[in-house]
Amino acid sequence: MKTSISIPELQYRHGILATGSRIVPEEVPIAFSYGGSTHAVMMATPADLEDFALGFSLSEGIVSEPADIVSIETVEAGDGIDVQIILADATAEALTSRRRHMAGPVGCGLCGIESIEQAMRHVPSVEAGDFCLAPAQIAEAVKLLGDGQSLNRETRAVHGAGFFVPGQGIVALREDVGRHNALDKLSGAVVRAGYSGRQGAVVVTSRLSVEMVQKTAALKCPMLIAVSAPTALAIRTAEEAGITLVGIARGDEFEIFTRSERILAGVNAHVA
Repeated sequence: MKTSISIPELQYRHGILATGSRIVPEEVPIAFSYGGSTHAVMMATPADLEDFALGFSLSEGIVSEPADIVSIETVEAGDGIDVQIILADATAEALTSRRRHMAGPVGCGLCGIESIEQAMRHVPSVEAGDFCLAPAQIAEAVKLLGDGQSLNRETRAVHGAGFFVPGQGIVALREDVGRHNALDKLSGAVVRAGYSGRQGAVVVTSRLSVEMVQKTAALKCPMLIAVSAPTALAIRTAEEAGITLVGIARGDEFEIFTRSERILAGVNAHVA
């Protein structure tokens, strides 16, 4: 499937109405089926679906490593795509047991989540060694993410998520109409490329909800940088997980909400 299409439109600018066209992103239902049973359906951009499947499986705790997945196959199904995932026997049995003990289809609005307890799940502590970034590197990461978003340059309608490694720049970047989807796709791409989440920082174009922190923790990444602000729960969760949370990162300015020791202080730093 195409990731974007050109559509006709009417443009009203400077008091004049004229015909024109605009490139817009595609958005289709993507189903994740494990062993033939559908587990979750998301509206997403139909690209990088193997990365998406792996990243979603990791962030939701369905698998702990890529070897837990035997195969991934994408099948067009009417207006959407069914991503068929075959798990290794032990992993498949664990998922079957997990689904058997769920309270029922009472979903609370989070992808792959079917209870309030799951939504508020404990996140693992991120052991990051001596990872840190200088302020200039944070600015570099945000700029590189924006520069690398080819689909967003066309459409101005998709989120981006990148993985910044000091000395290497953005080594993986994924885009999607959904911010959670973009981060899941990125997680899959990072792992498939052989990187450890501990090597770099996740950089996103969206606000910082708790789900973005949970997914970053699942990747075992010590730092999450965003161009927008966090929620209170996201801040508490990042603190619990040991993640450095940087928000409102625009140009050479940003705000640090947790674990500031990983940001190397500039010579003119002031603490109120």
